[in-house]
Amino acid sequence: MLKLTDFSAVIFDMDGLVLDTESTYIIAWQQAASAMGYDFSEDFCLSMSGLHYKDVELRLIEFCGAEFDLQVFNRLSGDFWRDHVNVHGITVKHGFNELLALLTQQKIPYCLATNSREVNALECLELAGIEEVFSIIVSRDHVQRGKPEPDVFFKASELLQVDISRCLVIEDSHAGIVAASRAGAVSVFIPSTAQVDPLTVELCDLMISDLAQLADAIK
Repeated sequence: MLKLTDFSAVIFDMDGLVLDTESTYIIAWQQAASAMGYDFSEDFCLSMSGLHYKDVELRLIEFCGAEFDLQVFNRLSGDFWRDHVNVHGITVKHGFNELLALLTQQKIPYCLATNSREVNALECLELAGIEEVFSIIVSRDHVQRGKPEPDVFFKASELLQVDISRCLVIEDSHAGIVAASRAGAVSVFIPSTAQVDPLTVELCDLMISDLAQLADAIK
């Protein structure tokens, strides 16, 4: 089990880990697909969890065919997403506030490292009411390659001024855990889907059910 002495800084993923954004993306993707005459299952939408938007677009073309109009889909899904979150907001995941309080109490630095674009990450954090929580945010805009490459974690480590081997990365996706493993960070996997890739479990240092359980584990 992890102890506070096992790491000197924490790097949080955003989508599906700090914020329950993935459920909002699935709703928007399904509505946009339906408007275009396609049917996206929840499993297909979940297969795009944690991917950079360029990789999402590649997955869409593979699934729908070369004739699929990405520009129309992106516009529709963006409209449907904003309609949904402007009414319902975005939920902060269970246990985040508890873990944050523990890190603050122990004076452990932390940051956010996401495959999302910075403008999208800031919008989501504001909609969730936690736009002031992260003083350091590393987005896909800040690095050459997104997850599953380790670039965002190396950048986060640099900004935190903590060696990556002393950083605890908390992720909910396979792509994120692969990136953490390639970076050489300590990693905790908190799955956001029922189906878990055995390779993800093999690569992470600890798999746990939610952030509250992690806070309890490292107290």
